Amino acid sequence: MSAPVPGETIRVFLLIENRLLRETLVRLFRKRSDLMVVGQSGQADLGAQEILDSNCDVLVVGSFQTNWLPVNFTLESMGQLGFRVILIGLDPDERQFMDAIRAGVTGFLMKDASATDVVGAVRAVFRDEAVCPSQLCGRLFRFVAQTAKEPSSQGQPSKPELTLRQRQLVALVAKGLTNKEIASRLNLSEFTVRNHIHRILKQVDAESRSEAVDVIRASGFVLNA
Repeated sequence: MSAPVPGETIRVFLLIENRLLRETLVRLFRKRSDLMVVGQSGQADLGAQEILDSNCDVLVVGSFQTNWLPVNFTLESMGQLGFRVILIGLDPDERQFMDAIRAGVTGFLMKDASATDVVGAVRAVFRDEAVCPSQLCGRLFRFVAQTAKEPSSQGQPSKPELTLRQRQLVALVAKGLTNKEIASRLNLSEFTVRNHIHRILKQVDAESRSEAVDVIRASGFVLNA
């Protein structure tokens, strides 16, 4: 089982239709000092804003059916919302698996996964690790190998793919706010803010916060906090 994340509380939202499974996970998570359930729902018509307002770090979704996602959520937008997404209860469907990867989902658990497996997956994706069932890894490897054989595209560098949360952070960095001030403004921990900024620097290949702001502005982003 994945070890707790030292010094940090992981905020989790459970969007799971199966009430028994949802309540089992709530009880299990409450026994873990590093996990906090900040929201839960079994309703298909849940508004996206309720999840965004929870400031969750990880969203656990108990269905891959796109017609069961929250209102205003789409498969394409799930990876751009500022939190990690885990899908549980999956069938070994390679097409759905690849669609979810393209959408930014980084955690996948099959139908035979246990509640303890879900706990481990939450901790893993929070650490920027991926959780992938072994029976689907082969499909991912084949995709990467095929992509490597294709001619690389020429032209201008692509626009950085920043989540909504990352754009909010960069806008506050551009205003000169410290990590502590940003954490207070967005109701996050300083640890989470540092992690976000570290990932942003890596994404835009910048060595400093100011350089990252310049690169992101040059890419066409309008930074409004």
